[in-house]
Amino acid sequence: MEKLSKDLVRSDNETESVRLNKYMSDAGFCSRREADRLIENGKVLIDGVPAQLGQKVLPGQVVSVEGKILKPTDKLILLAFHKPIGIECTTDLKNPHNIIDYINYPERIYPIGRLDKNSTGLILLTNTGEIVNRILKASNYHEKEYLVSVDKEIDESFLVKMRSGVRIFLEDGKKEVMTRKCVVKRIGKKEFSIILTQGLNRQIRRMCEELGYKVTSLKRIRIMNIHLGGLKEGKYRQLSEEEIKELVKE
Repeated sequence: MEKLSKDLVRSDNETESVRLNKYMSDAGFCSRREADRLIENGKVLIDGVPAQLGQKVLPGQVVSVEGKILKPTDKLILLAFHKPIGIECTTDLKNPHNIIDYINYPERIYPIGRLDKNSTGLILLTNTGEIVNRILKASNYHEKEYLVSVDKEIDESFLVKMRSGVRIFLEDGKKEVMTRKCVVKRIGKKEFSIILTQGLNRQIRRMCEELGYKVTSLKRIRIMNIHLGGLKEGKYRQLSEEEIKELVKE
């Protein structure tokens, strides 16, 4: 396959200088959020001087993290991966079940969002933060579709309440949130499909629990225009140029 360029996801008004966290993301080193944490902790230098949050990098300047010099690459990596149960969507290599070691891709990548340890299905990974921000931005109402099985038969009341929004608790019960209205369809006595436009932590499992059901299996089959399709569990593929253009269009 022909090498894809980051020009597919760049905006037309980028200038020669670039914000440091974006520079680090474009180098495939980490996400912008992780970059900000490294900058705050004094681990990032520009021309040998500790960098500041929000600082811009000019052409010719040298950026380093704990002695490692970062060089942005123009190659775009954007993978669709079928995550098995037990694999965690973390870049922490100290975690024996981390997704990075499992995939063992030859270049630096990181997951876009998350899919909890006990769930399977589609997750995207990339080497650039530009597309991460576009996909994860809550205000964009991007769709994610799941197939879900629960521990007992589904009734009409359950479907109506799931579609209308469920009040759930996050952060160990400390934060109360009403989920957005969503599309829910029964596909079996104990199975349903659901399309979400938000990505709260363990959202579907929490919604079901609030209504007295327990999720027994959860599989993500679509993120926006990217479908899991026949991709086998534990395998990944590079997205096509056409898929990426559709994924990042405004």
